[in-house]
Amino acid sequence: MDVEVNGEERQFPEGTTLARLLEQVGTTQRGVAVALDGSVVIRSEWQRVVLSDGAKVEILTAVQGG
Repeated sequence: MDVEVNGEERQFPEGTTLARLLEQVGTTQRGVAVALDGSVVIRSEWQRVVLSDGAKVEILTAVQGG
């Protein structure tokens, strides 16, 4: 299925969860926020949320600086 990740079209198998997508794109799960189709998904739901064809995922990483 086609899923847009941070504006880039990517292919994932049917039934892919949000947590699995993060693993496949190499994102560590610390300091990360995820939005699915414009809505933030809390970390405790990542294992349960199954993506659908055409989903739009935004992965945001916290950056510390000064």
